[in-house]
Amino acid sequence: MPDAAPTQSNAAETQQARIDLAAIFRMAARLGMHEGVCNHFTVMLDGTAGGRHFLINPKGVHFERITASGLIVINEQGRTVEGHGRPPTSGYAIHTRIHLNHPSAKVVLHLHAPYSTALTAIRGGRLEMIHQNAARFYGEIAYDDHFNGIADATAEGERMAAAMAGKRIMFLANHGVVVVGETIARAFDDFYYLERACQVQVLAMQTGRELNVMSDALAKSTHDQFAQFTVNADLFLEEIKHILDEQEPSYAS
Repeated sequence: MPDAAPTQSNAAETQQARIDLAAIFRMAARLGMHEGVCNHFTVMLDGTAGGRHFLINPKGVHFERITASGLIVINEQGRTVEGHGRPPTSGYAIHTRIHLNHPSAKVVLHLHAPYSTALTAIRGGRLEMIHQNAARFYGEIAYDDHFNGIADATAEGERMAAAMAGKRIMFLANHGVVVVGETIARAFDDFYYLERACQVQVLAMQTGRELNVMSDALAKSTHDQFAQFTVNADLFLEEIKHILDEQEPSYAS
């Protein structure tokens, strides 16, 4: 039986998700957070009679060339049900299983961004609470210290989802980082500030001086303060789209 088509009621929501997702693909490329054509972003769409559907970038398209209409929709089995092309194998294997097993993973972003990935290349690498940007993630990070090679099967996605244990950030040893969120804006905002926090840490470590690690109590209180400013994520995404509207409006086509 073919997958059911999206209902008219969620068509506008899906189109907005396409535009917003295309925008963060373009900005991730501008910021040098991507790697070749091998990273992936997904949004879980409303369920249909045919099961869950996922919006994802097609295999082989550079982030700089992603457009709203060029994104594809796949089902839980990784089959393209809307658009042209196929999903990246790892994108399907990792993302669909995290979406299906994580309570708040409406959006899943996976990148090999340089500074956060650098921490995954250090034995026992951890984000240290040495800056306010790090403290916003206090208690929100899972660490998967067991690299199993390239994630080319859903069993590895299931293992990663279990290792994530409900956290919104996961560092994958010898690999990269996964960020999940309930909205595109919040997930990308988290990834941006996570990468900035990791950049500060890597630079601080290069001085050879002792890191100024804040207490758990201070890190938690700072984390709780950040929770009051979630509107900044929405404002950030709107500014990203304003910039792209002026400089490369094709993202929304």
